[in-house]
Amino acid sequence: MANMQFDLVSPERRLASMEVSEVQIPGADGDLTAMPDHAPMITTLRPGILKVSGAEGEKSFFVTGGFADVAGPSATILAERAMPIEEVTGELVEELISASEAKRAEASDGNADAAAKYHADLTTALDSIVGR
Repeated sequence: MANMQFDLVSPERRLASMEVSEVQIPGADGDLTAMPDHAPMITTLRPGILKVSGAEGEKSFFVTGGFADVAGPSATILAERAMPIEEVTGELVEELISASEAKRAEASDGNADAAAKYHADLTTALDSIVGR
């Protein structure tokens, strides 16, 4: 089975660098799956669960946003904030939701829809983690 190089990086750390067979990406315009020899593309990320499958099994990461760069033999994720699912705590969930609610309350008319969508995506992703 063909593999591709996968790298997940956030400002705090490099979370993963491995050979995988597929990457499930929470794109801003919808979920997508990148596999080896995928057509080149760059997309923005929405808050969600990023999953990778490879010889080591499946690994899941929570991302708050960022960019995905897919180019044939590789997929590079530059995340605003990312962590393995196992590191998501109740305290972190409360912190992220509170910050999102504050941004939503402060949003001007031009940004209100984007702030509401971000909040909805964030709470949906966090609910799926906490409610595992």
